[in-house]
Amino acid sequence: MASGPDRLAHSRIPTAGAALPLLPIGATFGYYWLPSSLREELLVQFTPQLLAYLAMSFWASRTFQISVQLGLEKAKLGDGLKWGLVTGLLLGCLNTFVILSIYPSLGYDITFLKHTPHGRLPVLLMVPWVICGIALFVEVNFRGFLLGRLVELESTWCGTNSSRCFSPLALITSTLTFAFDPFMENTFRHLHWIALWDGLIWGAIWIRTQNLWITIVAHAVEVIVMYSVVKVAIG
Repeated sequence: MASGPDRLAHSRIPTAGAALPLLPIGATFGYYWLPSSLREELLVQFTPQLLAYLAMSFWASRTFQISVQLGLEKAKLGDGLKWGLVTGLLLGCLNTFVILSIYPSLGYDITFLKHTPHGRLPVLLMVPWVICGIALFVEVNFRGFLLGRLVELESTWCGTNSSRCFSPLALITSTLTFAFDPFMENTFRHLHWIALWDGLIWGAIWIRTQNLWITIVAHAVEVIVMYSVVKVAIG
């Protein structure tokens, strides 16, 4: 995952609308203050993601070099495929073990996965098409847009260049927003905690390399591994 000096050659100054991620972040954590009757509504669960995509669209319409800001330059695709595949396989094997061995040993039920929207879709539709599509949109949203803009904000507050700052507050905030997304929490129940270390690892990779191809490929490969093995295991 090594990178040359040209990786961060451009100066990542705050772009127009860099504070826009605060809108979906606020909606995500505000969701847990709502009455339980409202939290069960599917539209309410999707509201933070809808706000995120609206905010990203507004940001993109006022930002130059969007592919650079997101980390989607064509020159980075090769490294993205290579390191994304390695990362995805490692996390896929680890999380599959956690789901099939650790959670059941603690008394948690995992058979509910058969009844999730993902579990009901045909396998040939999920693998690879739906999984790759979800990985693309989620990573562009949570890492490319949300984390990237939070890094800009944190570097501005700290008075440092965002390309040289690890940005721990941005990483933690984006990870918690990802792991506690209302739809994810309601769909995957206790398993949503896995998204904590996934979010931390993918976020750290993006901050270190600013290569979103890595996290997109890693996300897709990891979920394909988990979905395939767990599908066979629970029937």
